[in-house]
Amino acid sequence: MRRSLVAATMLVGLSLTTPATAQQASPQKPNIVFILMDNLGYGEPGVYGGGIVRGAPTPRIDALAAEGLRLTNYNVEAQCTPSRSAIMTGRFSIRSGTHSIPIGEGLDGLTQWEVTIAEALSDSGYATGAFGKWHLGSTQGRLPNDQGFDEWYGIPRTTDEAFWSGGPQAAAAGVLSEHIMEGRKGEPAKELAVYDLDQRRLIDAEITKRASDFIKRSAESKKPFYAYIPYTLVHFPTFPNPKFAGSTGNGDFADALAEMDANVGMLLDVIDRENIRDNTIVVFTSDNGPEATWPWQGSSGPWRGYYFTHMEGSLRVPFIVRWPGRIPSGRVSNEMVHEVDTFTTFVKLAGGAVPTDRAIDGVDQTDFFLGGTEKSARDSFPVYVADRLEGIKWRNWKLVFYDEQRDWWSPPVKLGQPKAFDLITDPKEEYPQTALRNTWQATPAMNVLVDFENTLAQFPPIRPGEPDPYRPKDQ
Repeated sequence: MRRSLVAATMLVGLSLTTPATAQQASPQKPNIVFILMDNLGYGEPGVYGGGIVRGAPTPRIDALAAEGLRLTNYNVEAQCTPSRSAIMTGRFSIRSGTHSIPIGEGLDGLTQWEVTIAEALSDSGYATGAFGKWHLGSTQGRLPNDQGFDEWYGIPRTTDEAFWSGGPQAAAAGVLSEHIMEGRKGEPAKELAVYDLDQRRLIDAEITKRASDFIKRSAESKKPFYAYIPYTLVHFPTFPNPKFAGSTGNGDFADALAEMDANVGMLLDVIDRENIRDNTIVVFTSDNGPEATWPWQGSSGPWRGYYFTHMEGSLRVPFIVRWPGRIPSGRVSNEMVHEVDTFTTFVKLAGGAVPTDRAIDGVDQTDFFLGGTEKSARDSFPVYVADRLEGIKWRNWKLVFYDEQRDWWSPPVKLGQPKAFDLITDPKEEYPQTALRNTWQATPAMNVLVDFENTLAQFPPIRPGEPDPYRPKDQ
């Protein structure tokens, strides 16, 4: 039986490859193309109930889903920075000092002590490239080329900073504009251009171009590769490329969805042209729930809430994974998976080493992804919003300690007594379970919390802004 998140967490450093997974391991290391959209809600792609009802069909993404596994209970953290940190390290961001989006000056991002998936895969012989939004450090020493990537192109922080450029008051206050950057491992990254509103419209096309070139070069070199492609769409300001502006007749957001689908299609096409389709894992997902800012509101589909909240609309996002001949096609599952699991699963599939000197929250989902079992290796996780523990998900139940927030600008209110929701009978979290016959679920949920807090005591969290070289206190 799967007792809790932490039981799996503590086992991951001991043995992640069972005899079943060992038998399924590929003799040839798979390429990995990880496509991460920004603020893309659950209800945006057609295959998740969006597409034409959101003003733009998404045929390439829908076809990708038909060729692989589509998850309906894939969970992420509630903000951009913590979500990206979880993907990179396999650790909940509360552990890494990255639980909140950095605002203002100061040292931000991951310490050099963290082991990123790019570092783990580089050690396993992979070429690694990052193309897009980083948001895990904006100073030399904490950019992608300092954290395991052979090359990168993109922005160090976030897209709303595109509003700053050209603002006389910001300039007068000495606020520096964000720049598009590029870098290579072992060299300082360099600034290319100010990230202004014009560049905001153009950047995803350039991301696609550079990522496609990296895939092509890596395929020709016969070296396995990891391409991390964190796009900037559909984060506000949700402005489409000029080639797509007006293409749907349904406004900027729909045009941006059309551009997103076309960009994904171009990446899939280059994979096919290079004849590496059968040995390339392709992931399509998002960092958190939908855009909440007028006039670019996104859709959380059947769920409720936007990013920066503990609502299901914040936590559940699209997740599609394709690996022809290895991952069964056309499969849909509502089993629980968390984004930290992608770190552990892909590092193991790549023949890499998962760190054993720290808490790793990701569990190995190889058997589940490959169809060896219908059950996920996870049945629970703690729900943090910034540094606040706001809830626990356990199986189909959610126990919350804060009242609901529809959007991210409402102040969080701590409850006197927790509320419990059955996400099967009440997917929109509207009717808390107060009947005595259902309070039983608090016991296993609270056991998850106790176990997790024990790991925080064993492995104390890194403080935000911790300078390098960071070392745990016991080393």
